[in-house]
Amino acid sequence: MTKDFGLILKRVVLVGLTVLAALTVLSSLVQSLNQPQVQSRLELYQTQLLLQASELQADGDADLSALRETLIGDNPYSAAQQQYEKVREAAAEYLQTLKSRMEAIALPNADLATLKQQEQLQNAIAETDNFLDEVDLKLGLLQAQQEQTEKALETWEQLVQRTQPKRSEWGHTAAILRNLWSQSSLLSPQAEAQIEANLTGWFRDRALQKLYQEQDRDAALSSLRSQGQDRAQQAIFKLAAIAGIPGLGGVLGGGLLLFVLIQWLTNKERSLLGSNENPDWETPWNAEVIVQVLVVGFFFIGQFLLPIFFGAIGLETASLSLRQQAAFILLSYLLMTVGGLLVLYLSLEPFFPLPETWFNWKPRGNWVLWGFGGYLVAIPLVVLVSLINQQVWQGQGGSNPLLFLALQAQDKVALGIFFFTAAIAAPLFEEIMFRGFLLPSLTRYLPVWGAIVASSLVFAIAHLSLAEIAPLTVLGIVLGTVYARSRNLLASILLHGLWNSGTLLTLFLLGS
Repeated sequence: MTKDFGLILKRVVLVGLTVLAALTVLSSLVQSLNQPQVQSRLELYQTQLLLQASELQADGDADLSALRETLIGDNPYSAAQQQYEKVREAAAEYLQTLKSRMEAIALPNADLATLKQQEQLQNAIAETDNFLDEVDLKLGLLQAQQEQTEKALETWEQLVQRTQPKRSEWGHTAAILRNLWSQSSLLSPQAEAQIEANLTGWFRDRALQKLYQEQDRDAALSSLRSQGQDRAQQAIFKLAAIAGIPGLGGVLGGGLLLFVLIQWLTNKERSLLGSNENPDWETPWNAEVIVQVLVVGFFFIGQFLLPIFFGAIGLETASLSLRQQAAFILLSYLLMTVGGLLVLYLSLEPFFPLPETWFNWKPRGNWVLWGFGGYLVAIPLVVLVSLINQQVWQGQGGSNPLLFLALQAQDKVALGIFFFTAAIAAPLFEEIMFRGFLLPSLTRYLPVWGAIVASSLVFAIAHLSLAEIAPLTVLGIVLGTVYARSRNLLASILLHGLWNSGTLLTLFLLGS
């Protein structure tokens, strides 16, 4: 009787945690609906690299000239202006959405949860407002570069008027640029310092060039142009790496994908995709254990237990430096890994010893080829889905917060921590949970292909961003296929680590 009561109590608690986890995941996905993607920031960073590279003078170097033409195109300034206008329009719509949501919950005598939501919305409004100011400041420089001087002056004047009450640095810099291009005598003695502090890359160089011309500082202008050539050459090589590495990988991956599909259609069981087509996973546990591992070992620990723990010790991430935030994310992931694997172990302990086909780690064999080949195949598939995805979400739908932090990180220690988290810790834990455990467990109820798709969808949803569900599901399908066919977790871990490493490399190159 006591044993039956304990079993009933355990199931009641599990049902409660499952409902709580489902509601939390649903809430996070809804909240991500109106959050910006990191893709919009990446596009602006890449646009700035293009502008910097456009200043390169090839000086008779035919190869460099051809590379410049290929990467930059005919009119980089017009293309950049269109990009900034597009981002500005999306950000303005997002700001309006945030304000409408704030008005909807601005009720008297609000409860604690509503007050917390109001605080989050206020922070998001302030951040988006600040981003719009930055975009307008740079948009005016692009307009001035194309001799749209009146339009540029109007853009800066509106920015000055809009930011005057809050004494924004963007507004002060806009006033300096307005006076520069209108040839006003009201030029601040702090103009150079203000430009240096609030503009970067091509935008800083363009503003300083105008300032030095107005001040007849020929030596400073010559030095600026010389340094600009060095930066332009670096930008060219960064652009070549950002476009060339995925481009080459995409071509190789597309060819490899075509090869394995043709081989599968012609050879079936003897093909690469035909190997281990029906893996003999014996699943001695039922759906209750599957839910228990996922809900308690992944969602409950990550979404409830750890936030409660960090809140109890008074840890406020907003006050942390970038290096400290990187360390905090790594610590969170390590704690979640330890907790999740402990739940996994305790859940499966009654079924020990497990069949030999479970959680295979075979250091020998062809797992490196499977992992690297899967990475190449994933590139064109995920890129294609991502391009379609961008058209659907139009820059909204949220992104992994780690991507935003990594984009800003130029500190070597912070970058090293981000790399360890994303390229080693995350692939190890997630592959054990989603490919090592969930995928084979689902074969008790689904065919292998169905288990691959279902586990991939859960994997994508677990990242809590609506805009990332489609591309992450595709990536998960490739990861699942590699694991199911290679029967080696090392293969999917390698693929996952390569994917995250490539993403971090792109973020570092753009952020630098």
